[in-house]
Amino acid sequence: MKISQDAALVAHMTKWRRHLHAHPETAFEEVATSDYVRDLLESFGLQVHQGIAKTGVVATLTNGDGPAIALRADMDALDMVEHTNVPHRSTHDGKMHGCGHDGHMAMLLGAAKYLSENRHFNGTVHFVFQPAEENEGGGRVMVEEGLFDKFPAQAVFGMHNWPELPAGVMATKPGPLMAACDTIEIKITGQGCHGAMPHLGRDPVVIASELILALQTISSRIVNPQDAVVVSVTQINAGHTWNVIPEDVVLRGTVRSFRPEVRETLQSSIKRIVKGVCEAHGASFDLTYNAGYPATVNDPEQTEVCARAAIKTVGEDKVDLNPVSSMGAEDFAYMLEAKPGCYVWLGTGGTPGGCLLHNPGFDFNDGVLHIGTSYWINLVEEILGSDR
Repeated sequence: MKISQDAALVAHMTKWRRHLHAHPETAFEEVATSDYVRDLLESFGLQVHQGIAKTGVVATLTNGDGPAIALRADMDALDMVEHTNVPHRSTHDGKMHGCGHDGHMAMLLGAAKYLSENRHFNGTVHFVFQPAEENEGGGRVMVEEGLFDKFPAQAVFGMHNWPELPAGVMATKPGPLMAACDTIEIKITGQGCHGAMPHLGRDPVVIASELILALQTISSRIVNPQDAVVVSVTQINAGHTWNVIPEDVVLRGTVRSFRPEVRETLQSSIKRIVKGVCEAHGASFDLTYNAGYPATVNDPEQTEVCARAAIKTVGEDKVDLNPVSSMGAEDFAYMLEAKPGCYVWLGTGGTPGGCLLHNPGFDFNDGVLHIGTSYWINLVEEILGSDR
């Protein structure tokens, strides 16, 4: 199924997408967004439930007897100032849809509308509109609040626009597609003194510098070179003036990996290195290691199904079944821990300005709305089709 020639539906999706872009709301504050999505879903004749994970929306469409599946789109925007000049630019200062979640909602809404009018399937489809994907773990909250107890599903599926791929190319693969994401905060306490008399203190800045370099040996000398990992110190906070060695330094950073056992190695190695470097210099430390999103791991069987749907949508030559996994993280991972499923990327390269995700100049490429919606329709009919 390809809806590129359904001009009316494409026009509707473009209108919805641009309205959502102009009215961004951030994590767990998607109140107007939730109501807008609810109103549209109800107008399609679907049963709609609001309130799971505060602002989440789930709509259910059942046609005959058959399995149940869940399709998910995220709803939240980012705390960013938009730098585009498009007519539908953000009307909320300091907030923007810089990750394309407006497009994700529009594509899933388009699929819901089409499937409500063309029920070439037997079974149930749950359309899940999830809040707070950006850093706040709305997917985890939905699962914890009983998403799959209230809306039983045999499998769950997600999709994200991907500007790094050419427009219309789709990509997925079994196993880890996106990384686990943890954070670290390290406070090193030495002994402050005059900057001209460093021998009278214990300089935490020098200790922090040595520690930053030592942490890089985790990826180069501790973890198997075939296991991709990232340990990035992204903040160094110390001191208030040019001639005083401070009492302490605070380091913060991000830790990324794909496999659980590697994730455990990273955590234990960081603790050991921090302890060793600080004790060697007579400094004390306080390490906070926060486990964030798990890796996004696709189920092999469900990935095969998604690959077939993608090929039906864009053609075999435009489906990459062995993309390089991303070190970015995604809280759809929590849903994949609860149910088998698959996450795919939809290429949107060629957007105005050529911006990547989380860029203040980003705007979703409306030219692929029909592709994403066609994929959802093909996936539903692949799994639940009456001729299966």
